Amino acid sequence: MKRKIYVFTGIFIMVLFCSGCVVSEDKYMKKSAEADNLSKELATQQEKNKALADENAVLKESTSKLEKKSKEVEATSNTYKDLLQEMKGEIAKGQITITELKGKLTMDVVDKILFDSGEAAVKEEGLAVLKRVVDILKNVKDKNIRIEGHTDNVKIIGRLAKTYPTNWDLSYARAINVTKYLQQGGIDPKILSATAFGEFQPVADNSTPEGRAKNRRIAIILLPKE
Repeated sequence: MKRKIYVFTGIFIMVLFCSGCVVSEDKYMKKSAEADNLSKELATQQEKNKALADENAVLKESTSKLEKKSKEVEATSNTYKDLLQEMKGEIAKGQITITELKGKLTMDVVDKILFDSGEAAVKEEGLAVLKRVVDILKNVKDKNIRIEGHTDNVKIIGRLAKTYPTNWDLSYARAINVTKYLQQGGIDPKILSATAFGEFQPVADNSTPEGRAKNRRIAIILLPKE
């Protein structure tokens, strides 16, 4: 009888022990699942935080570029206003035109102000005009300044053709001489360039004397730095 009691008691203890094992294992599995879920949530949140940080960096960069662009446009507009005021006499006579579009400022100067007919050296009256331009442009630091030479479509003939065989040659010589003067006047040569278009970028009809006069010009152009 006692032996049976011991056996039943042992069985009962084993059942209790095994039950405890099951309960403990169940709690472990739940805690493990909770830990996995938390790890996944943490990883997801970290990805979101990184995406937000990247977006914020992009927004800051875009804002910085917009602010820089706004300052450049404002500076160009101030230069535009100064040139309009300084050159109002020549503008009224149709000798100079000044335009501004999307941060690009263009001043077209008809050739007769700067040069004698068929010549590339800037004459005295032209030097006086350029000096007034230099006094305004020498304060420009954030733009490139390009000097363009343009002519009408009348071919160069006679004695002059020996010096300037084509309109390309004449327009380039004139652009270079104006560029050199701007440098001598104090404009940083690193932002200066000269180019020639000859007769190939007219702004008026070459079939009339008035149109040809407008096409014979020097263009001084302020461009955003790349």
